[in-house]
Amino acid sequence: MPLTISIFGLGYVGVVTAACLAKDGHRVIGVDVSPHKVELLNAGQSPIIEEHIEDLIRAARKSGRLNATTDAALAIAEADLVIICVGTPSASNGSLSTKYLESVLDQIGPLLASRAQPLPIVLRSTMLPGTMRALVVPRLEAATGAPAGQHFEALFHPEFLREGSSVADCYDPPKIVVGERVRGAADLLLSLYEAFKAPIFRVGYEAAEMVKYCDNIFHALKITFANEIGQFCQALDIDSREVMEVFCADTKLNLSPKYLRPGFAFGGSCLPKDLRAFLHAARQRDVATPMLAGILPSNKSQIESAAEQILASGVRKIGMWGLAFKPGTDDLRESPLVTLAEILNGKGVELKIYDEFVQVTRLVGGNKAFIEQTLPHLARLLVADATPFVECPLIVLGHPATHSQLETWLAQGKALYDLTGMKNPPQHPGFRVVT
Repeated sequence: MPLTISIFGLGYVGVVTAACLAKDGHRVIGVDVSPHKVELLNAGQSPIIEEHIEDLIRAARKSGRLNATTDAALAIAEADLVIICVGTPSASNGSLSTKYLESVLDQIGPLLASRAQPLPIVLRSTMLPGTMRALVVPRLEAATGAPAGQHFEALFHPEFLREGSSVADCYDPPKIVVGERVRGAADLLLSLYEAFKAPIFRVGYEAAEMVKYCDNIFHALKITFANEIGQFCQALDIDSREVMEVFCADTKLNLSPKYLRPGFAFGGSCLPKDLRAFLHAARQRDVATPMLAGILPSNKSQIESAAEQILASGVRKIGMWGLAFKPGTDDLRESPLVTLAEILNGKGVELKIYDEFVQVTRLVGGNKAFIEQTLPHLARLLVADATPFVECPLIVLGHPATHSQLETWLAQGKALYDLTGMKNPPQHPGFRVVT
């Protein structure tokens, strides 16, 4: 069903969104404080340079489905849906500036008070988590004199457009994400995507706001990773493009969801050792790798943060479920759980540790040497089974446990602190995810 959609902000995202929606058969009203941008659009010209955009705008103007104005009242009065696409640039101190967003909210807020049916207000501007709930909704509620859901409904709908391919991205997005205040609020907005094949995620405000930052930061991280590896390869006269081609061919571990589940720190006999060796070799060759050099300190802080959260409980008798760096092995070398146990034990916590695969008498070689240096009193901390956990009001889950075991512990009134990042964790006040 064709809608009348008013788009506030005729910058990059606003113009592309307007042109594509008009092509899809909707009537689009573009709104901007700049008379020049309005004049350009009404003349069938684009205020931005982007492949295919001029053709789309000319066709939309010829069909009569695209008009631009500086009149916000007109745009609100005739709209079935409002999309806000104003910029949120950096302030001088690096913080996110919401001054343009606030200006639009103040402009349209009073115009919503007379709406008999709630008008969906869709925010596409990139905003830090909490902005919808702390700024957008309260500001519109204050302007309308009524709670959200009466004269307006607010949605956050991040865009994933790349300059240079934004029209193609508009029609073939990697995902469609909407942050809703209440379930069902996004139904009209999502009707725009009925013919799309992209996966749709209906989540809360904060998750939707964070997804956009997660995407952008990860893209920046990948570019920096490739560049630092490239500089190291150059110092050793290695073809970095060839290395990266082989690296990217692994879609089972490298380019995949593997390891991208928030949980606990990494450890084991390979990752810390190899990272240290690489960083040492880079320093010897005067190759700067500041991002890669930050990985081990970040990993250490993850362990320290978990220890702080556990100690903050005030419990001084704690059970630890798992100790090896990976379940199903007895490899304790650089296990973050060993480091955590060392911190807790050093803080006076009475620990009882159960790991079915770890037996002190069977440790050999580097594995034995590591534990003798790091946690020499492990033998008196290990228990043969989980029975002694009955005495512990708090249990730290370093390895996965069965749901029946979790339910048993929760029924006994124990607090569970999960470091595994398990899927579908128990919805219980005694279960806490430590990240």
